[in-house]
Amino acid sequence: MKQGKQGVYARYIKRILDVLLSGCALIVLSPVLLIVAVLVRTKLGSPVIFCQERPGKDEKIFKMYKFRSMTDARDENGELLPDEVRLTKFGRALRSTSLDELPELWNIFKGDMSIVGPRPLLVRDVAYMDAQQHRRHEVRPGLTGLAQVTGRNALDWDTKLALDVSYVQRVTLAGDLKILFATVGKVVRREQVAFETEGYDMDLKDWNEMKAQKQRERETIQC
Repeated sequence: MKQGKQGVYARYIKRILDVLLSGCALIVLSPVLLIVAVLVRTKLGSPVIFCQERPGKDEKIFKMYKFRSMTDARDENGELLPDEVRLTKFGRALRSTSLDELPELWNIFKGDMSIVGPRPLLVRDVAYMDAQQHRRHEVRPGLTGLAQVTGRNALDWDTKLALDVSYVQRVTLAGDLKILFATVGKVVRREQVAFETEGYDMDLKDWNEMKAQKQRERETIQC
């Protein structure tokens, strides 16, 4: 993957800040992490940590960690019930306060992620990106990003990925601070930031197929 030029901040300083800030956060927030872990274990069961593979920088796969927010409730055939059924009141509280995202501080500390950057998508979505959209993987994925503080779940896939690429094209300290402060403001106001791709109505494959179908319909009408 051919990458664009990056400044001194993006190449060197950003990673140093990630290590320092995530390391300090892990220490300072360790009592919170412990309390949340105990509550998750009590209310939702084990495992306490939800682990899922995601594409990182240069599309290398890594394991992202979160506190679990759903139960393992299943139907009579042993199949998992829909997400909205397994997401309990406690799980919604974890998500609305973003406490479920805290284990990602470990991903940041060890270099899988950054504090600010495009959110890591699902592995399956990578195959359906065009060449321009693949550029979002030129940097480490972030705990929060430009798309997450811009439109939440109201953004469609094209807009979201365009914002990710826009961020990659100009990574600056001022830009990262602006995104970080906007994220804190949303969390304090209990405005759930659109952290996860699962929050969107469809995955990228379905989105592309829907666009293609609409284009065919327009062409048919024109004929």
